[in-house]
Amino acid sequence: QVQLVESGGGLVQAGGSLRLSCAASGRTFSGYTMAWFRQAPGKEREFVSAISGSGFTTYYADSVKGRFTISRDNTKNTVSLQMNSLKPEDTAVYYCAAKPASMFAPVTPRSGYSSGYTYWGQGTQVTVSS
Repeated sequence: QVQLVESGGGLVQAGGSLRLSCAASGRTFSGYTMAWFRQAPGKEREFVSAISGSGFTTYYADSVKGRFTISRDNTKNTVSLQMNSLKPEDTAVYYCAAKPASMFAPVTPRSGYSSGYTYWGQGTQVTVSS
């Protein structure tokens, strides 16, 4: 059982930055592929980024590529999402998610399917004003 708690959301002006963090309980954190998803009002949940258990591979949605950076610290059981050059369309509730995987299994486009993730956080609101 893994519990995920997100933090770091808030209100920011367009062009600004925010850093989201997700703290995970339990052991063997490196045995989970971690990801961020987001859901805007009236829209379906969408994939943002994923990172392998080792941290060696990452994958991003086209909409955030070059602006967002995912990272993890397996010694602290945390995964972070650094968001730069934020746009109003980035406004959403951001969710941290985890799925069991080999530590060295690379993330691929299949890592973007939400159905593959077993554990989810409660979400943190990010609002970007224009």
